[in-house]
Amino acid sequence: MLSSPDLSFSRTLPIVVFNQLGELLEQMAQRVESAALVLTEAVLVRICRPVEWQRQRFTLVVSEQFSALLVGNFEEEQESRGAGEQGIYSAFNAQLTFNLEAIASFIYQLRDLFKCDSYTHQNLERYRQIIRPNDATLQSQFSLLLLEYLLTQPNQEIIADPNPIGPAVYICQPVEDALKKQISQERLLNQVTTQIRKSLDLPVIMATAITQVREFLELDRLVIYKFAGSQVKAQQYDSDTIPLNETALPTDMELSVRESAEIYFSIHDNNDKYSSFISANNQPLLGDCQKNGGYIVYEARATDAITSVLNYTEKNCFIRTSQCWEKYRQGFTLAVDDVEKTYALEECLLNFLRECQVRAKLAAPIMFEDKLWGLLIAHQCDRPHQWNNSEKNLLVAIAEQLAIAIHQAELMQTLTQEKQTLEQRVIERTMALRDALLAAEAAGRIKSEFLATITHELLTPLTYVIGMSSTLLRWPLGELSQRQRDYLQTIHDSGEHLLEMINDILDLSQIEAGKIALNISEFSLVNVAENAMKSLRKKATSEQINLILDLQINPRCDRFIGDAKRVEQILWNLLTNAIKFTPKSGSVTLRLWVEDNTAIFQVEDTGIGIPKEQLPLLFEKFQQIDTSYRRRYAGTGLGLALTKQLIELHRGRIEVESTVSIGSIFTVWIPTQAKR
Repeated sequence: MLSSPDLSFSRTLPIVVFNQLGELLEQMAQRVESAALVLTEAVLVRICRPVEWQRQRFTLVVSEQFSALLVGNFEEEQESRGAGEQGIYSAFNAQLTFNLEAIASFIYQLRDLFKCDSYTHQNLERYRQIIRPNDATLQSQFSLLLLEYLLTQPNQEIIADPNPIGPAVYICQPVEDALKKQISQERLLNQVTTQIRKSLDLPVIMATAITQVREFLELDRLVIYKFAGSQVKAQQYDSDTIPLNETALPTDMELSVRESAEIYFSIHDNNDKYSSFISANNQPLLGDCQKNGGYIVYEARATDAITSVLNYTEKNCFIRTSQCWEKYRQGFTLAVDDVEKTYALEECLLNFLRECQVRAKLAAPIMFEDKLWGLLIAHQCDRPHQWNNSEKNLLVAIAEQLAIAIHQAELMQTLTQEKQTLEQRVIERTMALRDALLAAEAAGRIKSEFLATITHELLTPLTYVIGMSSTLLRWPLGELSQRQRDYLQTIHDSGEHLLEMINDILDLSQIEAGKIALNISEFSLVNVAENAMKSLRKKATSEQINLILDLQINPRCDRFIGDAKRVEQILWNLLTNAIKFTPKSGSVTLRLWVEDNTAIFQVEDTGIGIPKEQLPLLFEKFQQIDTSYRRRYAGTGLGLALTKQLIELHRGRIEVESTVSIGSIFTVWIPTQAKR
């Protein structure tokens, strides 16, 4: 600010006189031969002004031949002109100076307000350096202009006629008009809000809202500016156009959007056929949009005579590093009453705004979740326009509602994309599982076929080994030494054991290949149980195991329908397993009873037991419980796996209860089978 010693003139002036002094300075600037800079407080509307600058008006003239500064601070605030209108002021503490140091100091302070705008900052510094003492002739001319002004002003007060002749004016008319306008504004806002709540069609909401607002405010043009990188895309429901497929940039605008927040448009070919939407023919401006910061996506114009700025992006002369857009995140609303005064320091921009028919503009931020999506901008094209509070409030409110609509659209877009992604993943996973299943089935068939083939091939020589060793053991001619007999017995027993394993492998492979069918018939459960016990009695005796048969079956329920051979095989496998892992002097018990047409077999032993954590491995193929005790016994680990397969082939089930060092209980449920 200026200090009193710097001033040539200081006194309180009526606002009318203050404004006329400013006009005299502007007239004087036109008489200067060299280019003169004329600035007013309008240049500050595009920045967040400090408090000390908000109640101040000024007119600054700077040139090499003539420089002057008129500064005024509001002195008295009167009643507001109407509902929602800004207060007016009757007088200013005016200060007029031609002092070079005072003018340079003022420019220095003004320059510091534009630190975020390097171009304006440099421009003001350049003008500060060119200040020279005023040309005497020009100084005299200004004195004459001032004198002429003072002499032509009437020195009388205007007194209103106490009895005016003319039609009476309704004293409450201004208030009534203001209320009507407020009601209409609320009705318009309610219509936009209702449409947003009822629809998720963002293009329709945008186009309808800006059309209604433009008509209500009687604007020449209303547009929506979208920053590149904002996620929700403009769309077109015309068959001749397609959505813009842009590459996403950071939505928090960390790419340093330059002075794009001021909304400068560069000229591209525009086709009015695609009014308010992105055209397929405009795809080339994708790169420019991402490079320069943003572009116009919706537009509503009063007449076709007004230049269209749809799809325009920022011009190269406006590209410079700046953080001025941050003010919009803080809720700043840009109100430019006259671009000629506000952008007096930016010739490139000013020429372009003239070309695009922008004389006054009002911009409100469109924000949601602290993200600056874009701006809602009103234009008056052929004349300056003083934006009042009512217009500003409406534009801000509409921008807030549009932000809600955009947020809804973005959430729906995200949900749709996630749904499509999930569906695609499900399809891909299903196909992968199907392929894996087919591969596993093919591998299983190949394995089963291989096992079936190899076991068949092994059975023939093994049969000769077992048969011939049995024959030699019974050979009547000549006596065999005990050593020879022991060798033959070992060969015979090993062959029998190998035959059992091969038969288990063959049965298991055939079951997995689906080649085994049950031979269903009626049989006696008691006979099957007794046969299984009888076949293992000798083995149990040799191992000093007490084999017990506990028949808890009613003789009338003894008849059962199923595959007798496979049921006996199940019992034989369970009893063999129990005998194998029961120490000497232990016992193995087979219980049998029938419940609801289901035969229940239970094999209980007093063996070594099975740890709880190893029970899930019990029925796996080629698995043996890893204990030092069990390693003393041979086996492939197929017995229980085959047993489980045979039980499930009967639509039955098997369960195990076991305690280490106490014993195990295997319980089998086999339902009666239907006769074939």
